[in-house]
Amino acid sequence: MNIISGGTGQIGSALANALLKSGEAVTIISRSSKSAADWQAKGAKFAVADIYDTEGLNGIFKKGKNIFVLNPPADPLTDTDLQERKTVTSLVEALKGTQAEKIVVASTLGAQPGSRIGDLNTLYALEQGIGALGYPYQIIRSAYYMSNWASSLPIIKETGELISFFPKALKIPMVAPHDIGELAAKFMTAKNGPELNAIVGPERYSPQDVADGFSSALGKKISVKVIPKQKWTDAFKSMGFSDEAAVSYAAMTEIAANDIKVPKNAVKGKITLQQYIDDLVKG
Repeated sequence: MNIISGGTGQIGSALANALLKSGEAVTIISRSSKSAADWQAKGAKFAVADIYDTEGLNGIFKKGKNIFVLNPPADPLTDTDLQERKTVTSLVEALKGTQAEKIVVASTLGAQPGSRIGDLNTLYALEQGIGALGYPYQIIRSAYYMSNWASSLPIIKETGELISFFPKALKIPMVAPHDIGELAAKFMTAKNGPELNAIVGPERYSPQDVADGFSSALGKKISVKVIPKQKWTDAFKSMGFSDEAAVSYAAMTEIAANDIKVPKNAVKGKITLQQYIDDLVKG
């Protein structure tokens, strides 16, 4: 049995669909039963559990031999670092005492020890926690999600502007969630493999490339409005982030813009930025 935490999200869904297509048994874990019937119709089992319910998660994990672990992003209204460290602890504790033959971990390029750098330090803590359990595991450090631009679509349609924290010509590694899920499916069913892995898209993309992609998909000119670095924290606060979350996300953004190294052996996904945006706009 393949157990997928965060199975109803974009990465988890792509992973689950790939495994089901290949005839694998799948159990999806979600905090809500909203999509249970749809997944059950596809042949998957469905389990409802809260990420903080360590005992409940442990009971589900004990039923699987291959486990996919994704630490969900915390509500930005909260202290995201604090909350995500709590969920990391819950996930790691829930994996203890299982019969896991393989654990596949969703992480991020740039994961590193530290404090107040958002996913970079919380996902590093997840990597370290799972690595210490003694089970075979594979980590997938992913590039900046193309889906991070999805929430901008309503504003883009309304104003004709793409808001960016990155300089508009800065090309950074980006990847589609579907490609991450496809890679995770390969790792879930592979007996052996390198513990630390990375995935990027077919090429690097800039905010200007993103704007051009939306211009093509929407049939109208989209421009880039860059938020200067000195205003990042205030900008996050204006978006509803807590003071703590705003500081963390600003620090994470700075590292993403200046200090993300891509391993030479990183897997390259197939989905281009334009393909992702076209599918997003089509709904």
